Amino acid sequence: MGKKLLITEKPSVAMEFAKALKITTNRKNGYLESQDWIITWCVGHLVTMSYPEKYDEKLKVWRLDTLPFIPEDWKYEIIPQVQNQFQIVKQLMQREDIEEIYNAGDSGREGEYIQRLVFMMAKPNPKAKMKRVWIDSQTEEEILRGIREAKDLSEYDSLSDSAYLRAKEDYLIGINFSRLLSIIYGRKLAQSIQEDKASISVGRVMTCVLGMIVQREREIRNFVKTKYYKVIGEFGDKNTFFKAEWKVNENSKMYESNQLYNESGFKKEQDAKEFIANLAGKQAVIVDLKKAKQKENAPLLFNLAELQNECTKRFKIKPDETLEIVQNLYEKKLITYPRTDARVLSTAVAKEISKNLNGIARGYKNEEIQTYIKKMVEEKYSTNLIKTKFVNDSKITDHYAIIPTGQGYENYDSLKDLQKQIYEIIVKRFLAIFYPPAEYNKIQVTIEIEKETFFCSGKVCIKQGFLEILKPMEKNNKKSTSNEQNVENQEDKQENTDLEILKNLKKGQIIEVKNFTLKEAETSPPTRYNSGSIILAMENAGKLIEEEELREQIKGAGIGTSATRAEIMKKLEKIKYIEINNKTQIITPTKKGENIYDIVQYAMPDMLNPKLTASWEKGLDMVAKKEIQPDEFMTKLKKYIYSKFDKLVIKR
Repeated sequence: MGKKLLITEKPSVAMEFAKALKITTNRKNGYLESQDWIITWCVGHLVTMSYPEKYDEKLKVWRLDTLPFIPEDWKYEIIPQVQNQFQIVKQLMQREDIEEIYNAGDSGREGEYIQRLVFMMAKPNPKAKMKRVWIDSQTEEEILRGIREAKDLSEYDSLSDSAYLRAKEDYLIGINFSRLLSIIYGRKLAQSIQEDKASISVGRVMTCVLGMIVQREREIRNFVKTKYYKVIGEFGDKNTFFKAEWKVNENSKMYESNQLYNESGFKKEQDAKEFIANLAGKQAVIVDLKKAKQKENAPLLFNLAELQNECTKRFKIKPDETLEIVQNLYEKKLITYPRTDARVLSTAVAKEISKNLNGIARGYKNEEIQTYIKKMVEEKYSTNLIKTKFVNDSKITDHYAIIPTGQGYENYDSLKDLQKQIYEIIVKRFLAIFYPPAEYNKIQVTIEIEKETFFCSGKVCIKQGFLEILKPMEKNNKKSTSNEQNVENQEDKQENTDLEILKNLKKGQIIEVKNFTLKEAETSPPTRYNSGSIILAMENAGKLIEEEELREQIKGAGIGTSATRAEIMKKLEKIKYIEINNKTQIITPTKKGENIYDIVQYAMPDMLNPKLTASWEKGLDMVAKKEIQPDEFMTKLKKYIYSKFDKLVIKR
C-alpha cells in the first residue's frame, strides 16, 4: 500500500503535524516515517534564483551594454548550506511508494513560493497526487481539518504564479536598476559620502519606503513655525462659567479676511485684539444647543500591521521582533496565523467562536482576563458576531484577523515576559469585540455675539462598555479633539461640573460675557515615522492615517505585504540607508540614504511614488485572483524596464 508524504516549511512545524497525526516513530535523518505517513520539512528557502553570472560569466562585471538583463528561461539553484535537506526531500518525493504529496508550507504567498520551488527542482513521482494543506492555526484540530480538506494543488496555481512573479519583479528591478544607477551615478555618490567607491541598491518596495522617510525628514527640516492667535470667550457668572472658541463663518465680518491664518486664528495679535475690542459690551445669545448620546464600538481586530504598530508604541520594539514573537505564539498554538492583512473574522469562524472563548476561560490563568470573561457571562453579553462589523467575508483574502485560539496553554509558562504581554494584548483586543459600545453624553453649544459665533462642546462617558478592557491600553494613545472636554471617567468631578453647566443652558438664552482672552498657538511640524507607524503607512500606500476607522475605510493596495514589510525595514537599516533609534524606534535617513534618494529622484522619480509601487502589488493580487494572466503582468513589467532604460541612458 502507498504512503502519503507531507512537507512543512520547517522542522518545528513538522513536529506539530506529527503530533496531530499521532506519529511517534523515531525521527530519521531529515524526516519522520510511520506506516502511512512520511513527514519531512524545508528549512525556510531551499532554492533560490541564480545571479546573472550563472547565465553568462561575463555578466559578473557591471556594464551598461549588458543591461537590461531579462532572461527568457529562468535559472534556479539549490542554496549550498541546505543542500543535504533538499536531497532528502527530493529522494522522498521521488519514491515509488508515494501516492499523495501534501504541500503543508506556510499558508501564504511566500510559503507557497518556497514549496513550489522545491517541487519544481525535485521533480516528484508523477503518479503521486499533489495536495495543498491550508490552515489558520497550528492547533491539532485545525491541522487535521487542513489535511482532511486538502484541495488539489492546482487550485493554488494562481497564488503560485503571483509568488513567482513577485520574485521575478523584485529580481529584475533590483538587479537592473541597482546596476544601472551604480554605473551612472556610483562615482558621484562615493564623492558625496567621502568613500572610495559606492554602489546604489534599489528595490521595488525598499526605494519607495526610503523616499517616504527622506521626504518626511525634509518636511521637518524645512518647517517654519507660524504663530497665530485664537479668540476665547468666557461666558456665565461664577457658578456657570465656561469657555467657547470663536470661529469664522459666512456671516462674520472677518469672512475671507486676509487677517486670518485659519478659520479660528488671526495672523497678528493686534488684529485679534481689535476684533475683541469690537465685541466689548455686545449681547451674547445661545443660538443652538445640541444634546446627543454617542456610541463608540470596539476597534476592529489586529492584523499584522496594526499589531506591529501597537507593539512599537507600547514596547518600543521593531516590527521584525513583533513578527518573530507572534510567529512563536502561532507555532505554540496560542494564536491564529499572524501574517494576515484582514482585521475581521470569517462567518465560519464567527459561528464557532465560543470554542475560543471557552478555551481562554478554562486555560488562561490571568486574573484580569478572567474578570472580563466572568463579566461577559454574568451580563449575558452576546457571542453572536454575525451581522456586526467584526465579521466580513469580503474583507478576507488568505486569512482572517489574529485572534487567540483558546488552546496551547501547556506552552504558556515557557514564554518570555514580552511574549506573554503581546499575547495579552491580542486577547484583550479579541474580548473587547464582545463588550457593548462605550456611550457618551455629548453637548454642543453655539453662541452668537452680533454675527460672530463661538463654539463649545463637552463629552462625558456614561457607560464604559469595551473601554473597560481597552481603556488602559489603547484609548490613552488617542489624541483628544481640540476644545472637547474628553472625560472618560465618571469620577472626574471637575470635568463633569463643566458638562453639568452646559446641560443647564437653554436655546435662546441671553448669557453674560465675562471676558475675552487670546490664546497663542503655533503650527507644528509633521512627526517622524517610527518603526511601527511606517508599517501602517506602507499598508495604506504611503499615507499615515492616524484615525483607525478612516484607515479601515480607505484601505486598498499597500506597499509590500504583511509578510515582507518588517524585512524591508531591516534591510534599509542593514545597508545604512536609515537609522532606527533603539529606545524610541524613531526613523531617520542617513546621509547616504538622502544621497540615494536624490539620485533616484533625479533619475527615475516614479520609483519613489507609493501609488506606483502599490499598483504593482495590486497587479500581483489580480494574478492571484485570476483577474489577469501572468503573461500580461510580465509583459507590462518588461515594457516598464525597457522604457526606463531608454530614458535613463539618454538622460545621462
